[in-house]
Amino acid sequence: MTIAPTDPAELPYVFADAFNSGDLAAIDRLFEVDALFVTEPGRTVRGEERLKANARFLALGVPIKLTLRHSYVTGDLALLIGDYLIEGDGPQGPIRLEGSATDVARRGPDGRWRYAIDNPSGIDR
Repeated sequence: MTIAPTDPAELPYVFADAFNSGDLAAIDRLFEVDALFVTEPGRTVRGEERLKANARFLALGVPIKLTLRHSYVTGDLALLIGDYLIEGDGPQGPIRLEGSATDVARRGPDGRWRYAIDNPSGIDR
C-alpha cells in the first residue's frame, strides 16, 4: 500500500512508484482531500475531476520518470520543483510528454506529506 512520505523530497518518487504501478487509489492517497490539480495553465480541478485527470494520465499506459530539482520547506509547506518524462509506447502509439512541475505539498497532522497543489505545467503559459 502506498503511504505518503515523512520527507517532502520523497513525495515525487513515491508518486512515480504509485503511477508506474497503475494504481489510481495509491496515487490519490498522495493528495490532500481538497488538493488542486492544474490540468493546463489557467485551468484547475479538484475532487472527482482531479481523480479523473490523474486517471487520464494513467490511461496512457506509459511509465513516468521524475527528478526533483529543488525542495524548499517552511513549516508544514514545501515547494517542490522537478522534471518529469512520460515516454514509451502506449496503446495508441508512441508517447512523449515532458516538463518541469512546480508543486506545493503540505505536512498533515500524521506527519506525512501530500500534494496540496499539483502543477505539472510548471511555469508554462
